[in-house]
Order: sequence, then structure tokens, then C-alpha cells
Amino acid sequence: MALLKVLLLLGLGVSVNSDVSLQKRIIGGHDCAVTERLYHVRLESSNGTHTSLCGGSLIHPKWILTAAHCCKSETGWINLAKLKVHPGTSRPVISRIYTNPVVYAPGEWQHGIMLLKLQTPVTNVPLAPLPDCIYSLRKDDVVQLAGEGATTTGPNNQQLSYAAAAPHLQCVDMKVVETSHFLQPYGHVFFTAAVNKDVCYGDSGSAALFNGKVHGVIYPGGTNSACQRPVMDVCEYIGWIKTKTGP
Repeated sequence: MALLKVLLLLGLGVSVNSDVSLQKRIIGGHDCAVTERLYHVRLESSNGTHTSLCGGSLIHPKWILTAAHCCKSETGWINLAKLKVHPGTSRPVISRIYTNPVVYAPGEWQHGIMLLKLQTPVTNVPLAPLPDCIYSLRKDDVVQLAGEGATTTGPNNQQLSYAAAAPHLQCVDMKVVETSHFLQPYGHVFFTAAVNKDVCYGDSGSAALFNGKVHGVIYPGGTNSACQRPVMDVCEYIGWIKTKTGP
């Protein structure tokens, strides 16, 4: 597999039929440790016929950080946030209906990052640690991406619609190959890459970590090849995030 670039802010969302045949994918990764990413959120939107999946991070008892397209506002859709999906144990999954999506849109178009407000706060799930942003990511820094779902691709790296999903949240380490810059229509992004490793279709909204803190949010691209996509730079939005979520 060629060196693949991943854009870390926006994440890859996926719309699927009711049997959730399309899944998130991490290629060349490993099971995330049972002690990490306990704040990972599975975002599901459904209209009774189709289901849309994304990832997210609980950064506040009432707020989830994710990608801008990971909420369905059309009539008939129900949006759910499922917590405690990792580790995959017998612990009950907590579901919360989320409303009032807040997308960063300072001008005529919106960036690829979004906050979702929960109707009721979460009190028994660890919060995702945000960076202090004193340090700016540099080329060759190693970041960790994660997602749920299948871990294989088809010929020529084609995405497999019916590949079996991974039983555990998958993590993968990748190096920064392009530092933060502004890229329309997404916003502020940085790129990562690794040989035979990648995030893929459906991983939108999940966190990219550096030193254990959320420095990026994964976003979708526009190709069928696994996973030559763009990801977004949280530090460029940290002031907006703190203003919206409060203390």
C-alpha cells in the first residue's frame, strides 16, 4: 500500500442501510488498550431505514467534539450518542439524544469541526483531555488515530461495503507529514501518513491524539480508495471550543 495521507480534523462519516453494512475502518492498526479512549463516543443517526455512523469525543459532561457532518438535522432523523462503547465489555452502553449542533462558521462557509450538546449531562464517563496548544505539531511527530469497524480493504485498496467489523476500537499510529495549514473547504488541517496504515470510510469525528490529548478530529474525503482523505487541527479552534462549552 502506498504512503497514504489522512486529514486529521474532519473524520469520515458513513451512511448505511439499517443492517449497518458499511463500517468504520482502521487499516493496519491494533486493538486500543482497555484503559485508553474511554471517552470515545459512537454517534448514530437513524430515520428508520438508514443509519449514519461517526465517532466523537466527550470533552465536557454535556458536549461532544466531532466532525461537522456528523449530525442529521432533517425531519425524521433521530441522533444518538452512545458512550462506554470502549472497551468492548459487558458494561452497559449509555445513549443520549443530542441536539443543537454548533459548527464553526465565522464567514460564508462552515469549517469541518462541530460541537454537539447533550440533552442530559454524562457523569460517569471520563472526559477527553484537550491540549494546552503551547506546542505546535511538527513534521514526524507521531499521532494516534482510532475508529470502529472493519480492518481490511479489497483489491487496489477499494473499500469493502460488507467487510466484517472489528470487535474492538482500533488504534493506529501515524506520523505528521504536513503541519497545520488552512485548506478550503475544510478549515485548519494537518496531514498524517504511514505505510500500510490508515483510517478509512466511517471514522469521521474520532480523535487524533498526541501525547494523550486530542489534537485532531478526523474528516471525510472524496475518493473510493482507502483512505486517501483529509483530518482537523483542534488547536486552531481551542478558543471557540472553550467559549462554547464553558468551564
